[in-house]
Amino acid sequence: MIIAIVILIIVIIYILSKYNKLVKLKNKVKQSKSGIDVYLNQRFDLIPNLVECVKAYTKHEESVFENITKMRTEYMNSNKDLKKAEKLNNSMNDVLIVAEGYPQLKSSEQYLNLQNNLTKIESQLQAARRIYNNDVTRYNTKIETVPTNIIASIFGFKKEELFQIEEYKRNNIDIGSEMN
Repeated sequence: MIIAIVILIIVIIYILSKYNKLVKLKNKVKQSKSGIDVYLNQRFDLIPNLVECVKAYTKHEESVFENITKMRTEYMNSNKDLKKAEKLNNSMNDVLIVAEGYPQLKSSEQYLNLQNNLTKIESQLQAARRIYNNDVTRYNTKIETVPTNIIASIFGFKKEELFQIEEYKRNNIDIGSEMN
C-alpha cells in the first residue's frame, strides 16, 4: 500500500512538473509575441513623422500616405493582428521607394533620422520575430514529444504557429521598376 502511494505521488509530481514546464513555455511564446507588438508599435509611431516628412516633398503621392495612415489606424484599433501589421509594412516599403526618387528628400536631416530609426526598429523587429519563432519551436517540440505530449493533450495545450513571411516577400524589391 505504501509503495503504491509513493508511486502515485511520484507520478503526480512528474505530471505537475511537466505541466508547469508547458505553462512556462506557453507564456514565453506569449511574451515573445508581445515583443513583436512592441516593435511594431514603435515603428508605427514613427510612421506619421516619416509620412509628413515625405509628404512635404511628394504632394502628388497623397493616396499612398492616406492608405498608410488608414492601415496604421486600423492596426492600432485592432487586436494587433500580425497580418495587418505586415500589410502596413508593405505600404511602408512603397513610401521608402517614393523617397528614393527625391534626392533633396534623401538628404533631409529629418528624413535621414527617421529612416535610421526605422532601420533600427526593423532590426529589432527581425530579432523579435526570430526569438518568437525559437520559442514557438521549443514549445511545439515539447508538446509533440513523448511523454509530454500525453500531458499536453490532457490539459489542452495547442500547437502555435510560426511567424512566416509571405512568399512574394521572399524576392528582392526592384526599385528601378517601382519608380517607372
